[in-house]
Amino acid sequence: MASGSSDDDAFRWEGDDSPTRPPRAEKSDAALPEGWRAVGKGSETPVDSAPSPSVGDDASSDTTSLGSAALVTLGLLGGIYLLYTVGWVLGGARTALAISPYLAPGAVVPAQWFAVAAPALWFGGTLLLTRSSAVWVRLAWLVVGVFLLLPWPFVTGV
Repeated sequence: MASGSSDDDAFRWEGDDSPTRPPRAEKSDAALPEGWRAVGKGSETPVDSAPSPSVGDDASSDTTSLGSAALVTLGLLGGIYLLYTVGWVLGGARTALAISPYLAPGAVVPAQWFAVAAPALWFGGTLLLTRSSAVWVRLAWLVVGVFLLLPWPFVTGV
């Protein structure tokens, strides 16, 4: 750094004035993005700002980002679906052994694979199909799947 420089030297590195770099915009020339407004010292000039959404407006605020509670709930439900997949693998194997003398393997094996894949397909399909819906709709469909896809062969020990 050069000695005897201005206050902005703390924000510069040696070589910042390279001819290959584009010139820096000054703070006074920088415009705020749409919807933002300047506050504090030096912000006396008004800046157009978008109106803030009210409580009864569009539900798009629910779909743009998930809150911490929703993320934790999605993680817990994802873990339940993963356990269901393991339950269908273990319970389905026992069921397949019990019913294989009565049914053709061409019917038992695909049914077992569909049962194992069902929790993952439900979870992924719900996330895909409800991505533009409110968070509560997504969580409601995932909870419905928890009850529908319970691995009964594993739970009952058949």
